[in-house]
Order: sequence, then structure tokens, then C-alpha cells
Amino acid sequence: MLVSPLRSLSAVLVLALLIFPPIHADTLVGKVVRILDGDTVEVLDAQKRTHRLRLAGIDASESKQPFGTTTKRALSTLVGGDAVTVEWHKRDRYARLVGKLMVDGRDVTLALVGAGYAWWHREYAGEQAPGDRRLYEAAEKAARSDGVGLWSDPRPIAPWDWSDGGPTAVPAKPSSGGLSV
Repeated sequence: MLVSPLRSLSAVLVLALLIFPPIHADTLVGKVVRILDGDTVEVLDAQKRTHRLRLAGIDASESKQPFGTTTKRALSTLVGGDAVTVEWHKRDRYARLVGKLMVDGRDVTLALVGAGYAWWHREYAGEQAPGDRRLYEAAEKAARSDGVGLWSDPRPIAPWDWSDGGPTAVPAKPSSGGLSV
């Protein structure tokens, strides 16, 4: 029996969707009312409900870690009381929305990485669309090569290597970290 090329293509597409499901994003519009740290904010929607959001695909310095306060200030400057749009696709184990934070069509999450205030976290790459993965990876590489933000530190410590208020490695000297967002 001969299988038509169209039928074979359909079967391959169905199989691909099962193996690599598309990332479906829901949209939340509101205002950032609280910045918990460099990768977590609270957004108030039009119905006056607060939603906690973890920025997808990145990890930022912890509050007591070098660049923690600087990153939080940078995020505050980027969202600055403006209306925000959150493109989210899941909730994490802490019931936070996980998504991309946008202001006036600008990807705030990507801006943090590009300014050297956050790591593109390869372990979280599955939370992002393939195009975003490429953009975030390129932004981190550029920030590293330009030595901006946390990359100005000769030995920045990734947040996942920092535990319970102390590093698991010798900490890099804290930077004064000017805000260049």
C-alpha cells in the first residue's frame, strides 16, 4: 500500500506537536506594584487582583548577593509605574506566573539580560520560544563581552551558586554598579 506524501506530512506534524508542543501564552495587563527581586514582581490587574510573576528564562542575583540591589533598581527603572503586559504560559511550583514582562512593546526581561543585570538561564530555556532563546543568549554574550553590569565583576557568582545568604564559592568583590539601563 502506498502512503500519500500529504498523509505522511500530516502524521509528522502531529507527532512533532506532541513531542514539541507550542508555547501558548496568556496575556495579563496591569501595573507593577511591587518588585520582590531582580526576577520577580507583583502585577495588579484591572480587577484589582495581584499576580506574582517570575520572569521567564532568566535568573537574577539574590537580594543579599552582589548586584542584587542594583538589579532590583534596574527593574524598577524599566517598569517605572507604567502599564505592563505579561505574556505568560505556566505557573511554577510556587504558583507564580512565569512569563515575559513587556512595557510599550519592549521586552523588559531581555533588557535586563542585555544590560548585564541577569543571567539567561539555560535550564529555564524551555520556558521560552525558540526566537527568545536566541535573543536572550545573544544578549548575555554581548553583556559579558562588553563587561557591563554584573559582568564588570571579575568573578560574578550565579544565583544558583549562591545559597542561604552566602556563596558556595568565594564571592566576587561587590561592585558599586551604576545603573545604565
